[in-house]
Amino acid sequence: MKEKILILHGWHGSDAPHWQDWLYHQLLEAGYSVMFPQLSDTKQPKKEVWLREAQAAYNALNPDVVIAHSMGNTLWFHLCNEGLVAPVKRLLLVAPPRDLSDYSDVADFFPVAPKDCCADEVLMVSSTDDPYMSKAEAAEFARAHNFKQKVVQNGGHINSDSGFGPWPWVLEWVKKGSE
Repeated sequence: MKEKILILHGWHGSDAPHWQDWLYHQLLEAGYSVMFPQLSDTKQPKKEVWLREAQAAYNALNPDVVIAHSMGNTLWFHLCNEGLVAPVKRLLLVAPPRDLSDYSDVADFFPVAPKDCCADEVLMVSSTDDPYMSKAEAAEFARAHNFKQKVVQNGGHINSDSGFGPWPWVLEWVKKGSE
């Protein structure tokens, strides 16, 4: 049976040609139940608004899998910490940022640390040269929270700006869990 997938974008969204947009369309074509809510005001998001919107998408789908990118990870941590979602089978955290409270547009999202990631299985994907979380910060974050970690060499922020439009690895990761 195919898993239900919730995709959470980050700050500034993940429109085409971003890998999350590509993944969303690939999963729809493959017959998955998938939601990719376009959260409001992506340039100056408000935590409480994004929490309501993401929780509504979560409740509408009741996902088995959550795939978050960048600030989408931070949003998921808040949803879990505030008890707004129930655990999912699998969670993919792609390019989570360090504390960005020095950025006024997203300062109300920080600081946050995941108390419980609301998932049976967690995989964090980071890059060796992400401007929002260094290789060392990512390794420490994964270790501190006991996350399995996949490291992409020279992947930047793992977004379309760093060449991540079509990303076959993430599609295979999703499909593997539905076998």
